[in-house]
Parts: sequence; C-alpha cells; structure tokens
Amino acid sequence: MGQTLIEKILSAHSKKSLRAAEVGICSVDFCFSQDGTTALVLDGLSQFKNTVKDPKKYAMFIDHSSPSPNLGVSKVHSRMRGFAQERGALFFDVGCGISHQLVIEEGIVYPGALILGADSHTSTAGALGAAAFGVGSTDLAVTVATGKNWFKVPQTYKIVINGKIPKGISSKDIVLHIIHKLSANGATYKAVEFTGGVIDKLSLDARFTITNMTIEFGAKCGLIAPDKKTLAHLAAVGVKKHKSFYPDKDCNYEKIIEFDVSKLSPYIAKPHSVDNGASVEEVEGTKIDQTFLGTCTNGRLEDLEVAAKILKGKKVHPQVKLLVAPASQRIFLKALQKGIIRVFLEAGGVVLPAGCGPCVGTHQGVPADGEVVLSTANRNFKGRMGNPSAFIYLASPATVAASALKGKITDPRRYLKKS
Repeated sequence: MGQTLIEKILSAHSKKSLRAAEVGICSVDFCFSQDGTTALVLDGLSQFKNTVKDPKKYAMFIDHSSPSPNLGVSKVHSRMRGFAQERGALFFDVGCGISHQLVIEEGIVYPGALILGADSHTSTAGALGAAAFGVGSTDLAVTVATGKNWFKVPQTYKIVINGKIPKGISSKDIVLHIIHKLSANGATYKAVEFTGGVIDKLSLDARFTITNMTIEFGAKCGLIAPDKKTLAHLAAVGVKKHKSFYPDKDCNYEKIIEFDVSKLSPYIAKPHSVDNGASVEEVEGTKIDQTFLGTCTNGRLEDLEVAAKILKGKKVHPQVKLLVAPASQRIFLKALQKGIIRVFLEAGGVVLPAGCGPCVGTHQGVPADGEVVLSTANRNFKGRMGNPSAFIYLASPATVAASALKGKITDPRRYLKKS
C-alpha cells in the first residue's frame, strides 16, 4: 500500500515510515509566531532557558495589531523586538505584512517542508506542497527550543474539484461552497489533498485561498501537490533546494469527495458561521455598512486587481465604508505601481498598512452594534471583528467590491460582464 502526501512528508522528517494514526517525532524545517501568540511562546521558552535551536528557523511577525493600537500591545511588540535582537531570530516589523504571505514571499516555504506556526491559518503554505500546521504557543516553544515535535499522522481526505470555472467565480467562492457542503467539522484532524482540473487551472494566489480556509472545515492541514506553477514561484523567490512529494496511486484515502463547479454562483458565508453558506442570489440586496478587502485569505495582488477592475471610475456607496489592507508590503508596492491603490482611494476607500487590518478585531475598523460587514476574511463568528453585536458576511473580492458600490450585497458578475 502506498502513502498519501502527508504520510510521505512526515515520514521524511521522522526518518521512518509513518502511516495514518501513527505517532512520530519529526524535525521541523521552520516555525513562526505572530504578535497575538508570541508572548506565550516566549513564556514557554523561559522553561528552556530561552534556547533557540536555530535562529534561522524561527521568525516573529507583527501583523495582527500593526501598528500597535494600545500600550499593552506595544509592550508585546517591544518584547518581540528585544528577543529577536538578543537571540538572532528572524523578525518582521510593523508594515511588512501578514506572516502567511511573507513565509511564501521570502522563500521560507517550499515543497516537502514541515512548517509550524502559532496561528491557525498556517495551512496556507500547503498550496506549495508543504505540510503546514497551526499549533499552540506552548507546542511552538518546544519546537523553537528543540527543533522537533511529535505528530500524530492525520488520515487524508482527497477533494477533487472539476468542471469549467464560470465567469466571475473565484477560488473563494469555491472554498466557501465546499465548507458549506462539508460543514465546519467536516474534516476534523484530517489532511486534505486538493486536486482536479480546477486546481490545475488556478493561479498560486487562488490556491493559497483554498488551503488557507481548509482549517475552516476542521482540517489539520491542506495540501496541493507541486506543479510547474509551483516551480516557477520557487525560481522567482530563489529557492533551489527542495524535494517534492506526490501521493502514491495506491495510497489509502479515508474519503474521496468530488465537486463540479461548472454551475456555481458567487458564494457567501452568512453570520455567524463559515459553513452557513448561500449563493449570492439568496442574499442579494442585504444592506451593508462596511466592506473589507484583505487578510491572509484574499489580500494578494490578484485579489486587489479583481476588486480594482470593478471599482475603477466609480464611487463607493455613501453609506458604506471600504477598507483595504494588502497582505504584504511587496503587494502594496506592486499595487501602487499598477495604479490599483489610486483606484481604491479615488473610489472613496481607505487603504491601511500591510497586515491583518480589521480581521481579528483589535483595531482598524471595529464595526458598531448592529452593523453589517462584508469581508474577504476567513471567519465570521460573533466578535471576530471586535464586536459580537455586529454581523459579518464573507465573500470573494469581486463580490465585496461590487457590493461596496451598491451599498448592499450584489452579484459581481454584472460588473465583470461590462469590463
């Protein structure tokens, strides 16, 4: 019997053959934390005399509250800067961008790598054929100090996505549809391999959206086997040393689930759960107060380009706020060079520093009681954006941009047909 992708990667890092449900001690290629989790990581490291096994394999990112909204967060940021200087860990300060985007841009993630992050959306990196797990801060501290950790090998679901992608449909619509169909607990502690003709056609930016949201239906990680697009990215960021793994034809999948997206409409997640899905036709006309373009899910250049295409030469509805946060400084600069940032500003939008922006709810756009937000983020539970009395809908960048113009949830396809 052959091995799945996750079985192969964990076996390579434990130096013994591992199968689903078995436990192995694995060497970790890289680990990271962000400003919302690093304080606990550093507290845990104090139990190891602040040992950092390999400073080149640990990074800290200021992205969740960037820049700092209050004194308490400023103290955490200062502690992070001091530790990085003292121990030589990699450090990405205010304005650099979101951890999940930066580990991709910096060439930290590559096929076959084993990555741990003290952030649940570490699974984003799986689009490059890496095993990327979100873990707790204490677990990360153990890895920072020792370079290793223990892993129970997940069972694997294979999700096959086929069909012709309809005009106006993005990977965000596809993954929201999948989550609705499988439920928020549909793949708890599973590795999910995504494959099929649709995956082959998607850009890397679009694939990152899918693996990013794998955690939203309970999975431990999401993976896409490397292809020519992956290799082109590695060449662009200067990664030369890597080893790609592919699932064996006779490997054992716990489930194989197939989707055909040929007739899919733009998709929405309604409050207050990501699996509370609906087609745009079912919720069109819902009044909104705030829109948000960005996050580790949809703050990449491709996402901003789609939104700008809809917004160009138009004005945001006078009763709607449009907030935009590029996922990294590089993306911000490219969007500036392409005139995309100018489009947002001229449309009446507010462009925030590269980072997580309003997503987690610590600052920058906390909605008022009863306000309705349409966001490109990955979560919409009560209080996610800082106010449990607000209502958050999730959608693609195209749907968010179109809705910002109309002041209500709007089918973006009418705008895309004109362009």
